[in-house]
Amino acid sequence: MKRILLGLLAAGAVSVSARLDKPNVVVVFADDISAREIPFYGSSVWSDTKGRDTQDIAYRAKTPVLDKLAEEGVWIKTAWAATVCSPSRAMMMTGRYANLHKWWHNGDLGGIVKNGKKTDWVVPLYVSSPLLIGHVAQKAGYATQWTGKTQMKKCDHRMFGFDEGVFTPGSYLFPKNPYTDFVLTTVKGKKKTQVNEDTGVELSHYAQTSWYWKPSVALMNHPSVPPATAEQNCTYWPVSEEDRKNYGVNTYGPDVELDFIFDFMERKHEEDEPFFVYHTTHLGHDGFDWLHPESGNKWPGTPVIKWDGKKYIRTEPNVTGDHGKYDTHGTVTEPGMHSHVEYIDFQIWQYLKKFEELGIADNTVLIFCADNGTSGYGKASPDRQKGCHVPFMVYAPGADFTKKGEQDILVNIADVLPTLADIMGYELPADYQIHGKSLWPYLTTDQKEHREWIYAYRGGMQLIRGRKVMKDGYGKWWDVGRLPDDLISFRKINDWEKVSAAHRAERDKLKNILPEFNNHDAEPDFVIE
Repeated sequence: MKRILLGLLAAGAVSVSARLDKPNVVVVFADDISAREIPFYGSSVWSDTKGRDTQDIAYRAKTPVLDKLAEEGVWIKTAWAATVCSPSRAMMMTGRYANLHKWWHNGDLGGIVKNGKKTDWVVPLYVSSPLLIGHVAQKAGYATQWTGKTQMKKCDHRMFGFDEGVFTPGSYLFPKNPYTDFVLTTVKGKKKTQVNEDTGVELSHYAQTSWYWKPSVALMNHPSVPPATAEQNCTYWPVSEEDRKNYGVNTYGPDVELDFIFDFMERKHEEDEPFFVYHTTHLGHDGFDWLHPESGNKWPGTPVIKWDGKKYIRTEPNVTGDHGKYDTHGTVTEPGMHSHVEYIDFQIWQYLKKFEELGIADNTVLIFCADNGTSGYGKASPDRQKGCHVPFMVYAPGADFTKKGEQDILVNIADVLPTLADIMGYELPADYQIHGKSLWPYLTTDQKEHREWIYAYRGGMQLIRGRKVMKDGYGKWWDVGRLPDDLISFRKINDWEKVSAAHRAERDKLKNILPEFNNHDAEPDFVIE
């Protein structure tokens, strides 16, 4: 089959800028949230506090702000990422699939082979894919900030095209944080055993440093601190005496992230410089609950918020105690995915308020999406689209959109990079291959379709979907012509003679596409000649 190239699609970007003038762009990339957790997707099933399927309305998130933006902007019925964090973030940042960027699965990240010898065990994305979303924004004349989760192992974070970084890194990447004891440290000589540094108690969990309560926060090139050294690649926050005085168990990581984002936005607006914010929030990701260390909670609670019909009211956290014995005094929500989704809704409302305050609401594009399926349900799963079906919404009130509300089209997370190029007015080099396809022409012209198929991966497993059929990572085929109430219970195709000729034709087409991306076993690493 003729080699399929899906890149090189930003030519004429300025002509489809939809009358926006160097619009500011914010991408909110949530963590481990399936499309089914977002109410406007209409799923009949969602996750309970332990990650099990439920139809209990008590665990159904309420998202008045996202609901409104989905109605006034556009939301994509079927958007795919990869099936788990690292390769999905690689797809987002590179606009490419794993056959090029080489990040196949968590724990299966290709290395660098030079002159026939493997020199590095993890290839940084800026080596395998030197044009990342941050670089696109910089080349288009934008100030850039990356805030939140990184998951970029063995990388220099200054190489991704971001002028500033505010990282809540979790358990790796940076030296030990001196400000927080909300840490699970691996016990030497004891397999799968960690110690809770706050209590001294050993337990079986995965090692991590808190990104929620009493979080670890690292700054890169922030004006409040001296430039980081090459060895550190970061400076830990809090920096000032006042911030150190206020930092503690009541400090909530997602709030810190948004404070730094808004500071960045204010500074760049004052300097009359368009900005790009890549906000990789941890919200949605499970984590150890240091406030209730023996509870086994999957998703720790957030600060209490309330929607009064017009605005959100947030209750200031009042957590007291130490060494694993804490009283939240009713200022922290119950644990659960629904609480995290609702806090995202609150933060999206805060974004909108800030846009209005700065007078940039009509010249700002907001994209909300997620990296993979919910933990306990879809995360890392190659079964049907459990692992890769994610929410995707675009809101740009000042853009000349020709579409509104629900869009029954196919979108890949790889499409974000060329979409940003179009929005920002940057023409991708003709000789640089990507797999993403810009969504902007679909949103701003009379174009009827966006893609004929979408693709995902889990290591060497390949998933692909068209309009009629889908192949999952196990090699099973499904009829996707009708969306089931739970967004996943498609009819399995066991006898191809019992489906239409159009179904068989699409199957054959999809099967012919897969070999181009199927080099996991033959070319797992990035080769430098």
